[in-house]
Amino acid sequence: MPHYVPPIQDLQFVLTEVAELDQICALPGFADADPDLIGAILEEAGKFASEILAPLNRVGDTEGSRLENDAVRTPEGWKEAYRRFTEGGWTSLLFDSQYGGQGLPRVVGAAVQEMWDAANMSFGLCPMLTQTAAEVISLAGTSEQKEIYLGRLVRGEWTGTMNLTEPQAGSDLSAVRTQAVAAKEGHYLLTGQKIFITYGDHDLSGNIVHLVLARAPDAPDGVKGISLFIVPKFIPDSDGEPGKRNDIRTVSLEQKLGIHASPTAVLSYGDKEGAVGYLLGEENRGLEYMFIMMNMARHAVGIEAYAVAERAYQRALAYAEERIQGRGVGMQSDGRVPIIKHPDVCRMLLEMKCRIDAMRALSLYTAAAEDRAIRQVEEEDRMRNQNLVDVLIPIVKGWSSELGNDVAGRALQVLGGMGFIEEAGAAQHYRDARITTIYEGTTGIQAADLVRRKLLGDGGGLIRDAIAVIQADVSSVSSNTSKDITEICTAMREALSQLEMATEWILESATRDPRLPFAASFHYLMLWGAVAGGWQMARVAGAAVRRMEQEPEHPFLHDKVLSACCYVRYVLPTSTACCAAIVSGSELIARYESRSF
Repeated sequence: MPHYVPPIQDLQFVLTEVAELDQICALPGFADADPDLIGAILEEAGKFASEILAPLNRVGDTEGSRLENDAVRTPEGWKEAYRRFTEGGWTSLLFDSQYGGQGLPRVVGAAVQEMWDAANMSFGLCPMLTQTAAEVISLAGTSEQKEIYLGRLVRGEWTGTMNLTEPQAGSDLSAVRTQAVAAKEGHYLLTGQKIFITYGDHDLSGNIVHLVLARAPDAPDGVKGISLFIVPKFIPDSDGEPGKRNDIRTVSLEQKLGIHASPTAVLSYGDKEGAVGYLLGEENRGLEYMFIMMNMARHAVGIEAYAVAERAYQRALAYAEERIQGRGVGMQSDGRVPIIKHPDVCRMLLEMKCRIDAMRALSLYTAAAEDRAIRQVEEEDRMRNQNLVDVLIPIVKGWSSELGNDVAGRALQVLGGMGFIEEAGAAQHYRDARITTIYEGTTGIQAADLVRRKLLGDGGGLIRDAIAVIQADVSSVSSNTSKDITEICTAMREALSQLEMATEWILESATRDPRLPFAASFHYLMLWGAVAGGWQMARVAGAAVRRMEQEPEHPFLHDKVLSACCYVRYVLPTSTACCAAIVSGSELIARYESRSF
């Protein structure tokens, strides 16, 4: 079974040329960050991912986490790996030094997270959720809450979860029923059940900090009456150390299609006296705070998608180079060749590679925009970048997860019959990738968010501004008149015209029938993804061609240009089909009634 090879060169190229790492490191607050330090961090993270986490991926899949005698046990090797992970300081990369963090840019964290997820997606989920929980507490918590929780979360001594979903409340959080009643001591007592809680219970850390959505008794109906609470597994004592066990019970662990080692728990709060919880922020603003966590998690799921796709691609490539089968097309001799010599297998691998390159570039560009939105000096600059991030997050999550599943499926196809056999390993990547289109908001939810909030919400202003950014970048890249760049930019201009056409159609259709924009939303998301991926691949190709002026024979740079050309020939043309489906197909969906099925 092939080893995971961290794509360090790819990551460094995208960080430097697409994310413009030198500019990010120059932002206020990043004085200790520089490209050399970040390069060393990537190298060490790659070693940890390939040498420690990757060998546990198969173990985690076959053993899974299990509930035994009211305690959750992670697979063999998990606890030791987590201990080494925290001792190495990997949980603290992005946090303020005040709480023991290293204060590095988010874009660096995104690059490192790819390697955790590619090596072992089930493992990577735990520190990712801890990071998002700490972010919410840092923004909404009291000074006392920050003192108790942040340092321990940053160091990885404690881990974090998000508790949204209930049996009757999935994507519709207005249906949340978990109750939180104020107690005389200043805390709240929670009762209710939460489901699908990733790392809801485990044996890796000394405490688990649950962030739980619940309602106070007199709260308004709907989402405006939801509050957010810190509910620790063990209630901190006067010194902030884990004390009495809270009234939280792990009812069961879900038996899932993939990510078997990640314990997905059903949690019951308050079976006895009530689970002790502490209000985070203000009452009835819980969903506002939780969306901070959710948007970070949605970006993280997009990273998971292309990370698993990268691992699946590496497995398919290794198999295609080793598997001898058939005579090469056009060969005069009778010699048999590796299947990578067959044009259709070569096509599949190229399509996989260019999709991964596009997803990675878009994700790291978005992470860099997040850094700018937080750190730039001028408020106007911060707002402009935040607006762009708001548009891109549902695309990074929704489009990348759809493509990640596609790549994982193609990898299985390259292996043929062996791909269908669990022993070969491709099936695990296929199963693990499947959740990425579902959790933290399905692709349909991301598409609805893109249309409702980002397009219709302000009459198209956010979207038009984002399109203008892409047009400006394409114009800049097109100043290079090489044949490949000309082809890429010409294709991008055509795709942008399709995106503009679809955008105006949706805005107009909303005035005729409110159902039409949402009938079109999935194809609009995928159209946006195809164009956004092409935008980043144009920037990648432009940077590669520019570097080739000094290094004309550099194979890596030639490969980057080839990947961009593959993208505009194989992936970008889907923009035309998506636009056609939006304009002509959405009317049909609005005509259907339940009896039509």
